[in-house]
Amino acid sequence: MSELVARTGRLQQRYEGGCRLVAGCIPYRFRDYCEDGDADSAKVVEVLMINSPSGPGLLFPKGGWENDETAKEAAVREAIEEAGVRGDLLDFIGDYQFKSKTLQDECCPDGLCKAAMYALFVKEELESWPEQSTRTRSWLTIPEAVDSCRHKWMEEALKDFSSWLEDKM
Repeated sequence: MSELVARTGRLQQRYEGGCRLVAGCIPYRFRDYCEDGDADSAKVVEVLMINSPSGPGLLFPKGGWENDETAKEAAVREAIEEAGVRGDLLDFIGDYQFKSKTLQDECCPDGLCKAAMYALFVKEELESWPEQSTRTRSWLTIPEAVDSCRHKWMEEALKDFSSWLEDKM
């Protein structure tokens, strides 16, 4: 059982211009790839995706950005709650607008959301985390992740992440 507890509810959610504000991240790591034992082998980038309890396809950890935290703090919290990972939150990747099919409320009747997405270099995978009973982690290469994205906006974020990573390397 996890000692951490996931935040729930909408009382502390942030809204701006009719959009619910969301924060999330693209967790990643490097894996050595070497077919022939060469010590100078290339590093393969893997990203961590999680299943959705509400349907097919995979997602990056994300969730409501609350009044008592920054977008960065919310992204880190969501990575722990939904994916059970900790690490270094690096650069801002971008803002992505989308329409939630399931979560409309009085502050956002059309279900419009704006997600601030960050790169998270994973340093620790937790053995237990708040949403482990409903979430499964999957490490994928970037091409595999593109094919697995449940939402088009997450695919766009992944492409922007890939460009960001190329600039860093």
